[in-house]
Amino acid sequence: MIYRFTTVIHQEGKWHVAQCVELGVVSQGKTIEEAQKNLQEAVALYLEDEPKSKKYLIRKPAYITTVELEYA
Repeated sequence: MIYRFTTVIHQEGKWHVAQCVELGVVSQGKTIEEAQKNLQEAVALYLEDEPKSKKYLIRKPAYITTVELEYA
């Protein structure tokens, strides 16, 4: 079965932090590519650990949007 997840990557200091929004799994890497690869491995391990019946309880895809405000 193929899963498609939403990934958010941001920089914290020298590291890029990658998060799978639907599962809450987080990883990091020195580059964006490394963070994404590490997250992919972490998600695969997470799914291996989940009992088969729970795989269907994965949250629905997240709705990603922006917020705009004026800051003085």
